[in-house]
Amino acid sequence: MDQKKIDRINELAHKSKAEGLTDAEKAEQTELRNEYRRAVTGNLAAQLENTYIMTPDGKKRKVSKGR
Repeated sequence: MDQKKIDRINELAHKSKAEGLTDAEKAEQTELRNEYRRAVTGNLAAQLENTYIMTPDGKKRKVSKGR
């Protein structure tokens, strides 16, 4: 997600608190927030794919779902 979209999320959040949003702005805010969430979870998943745990006996174990 680019900085321009993050700035727009913040702009809509401030406007929401100050004066409220139109229905179109609320829909835009929801879509931008969902896109941001997908980007964050995707980045985290990619990072975890390359994460290993070092056991006390010196072996590396790849992090996996459910552990």
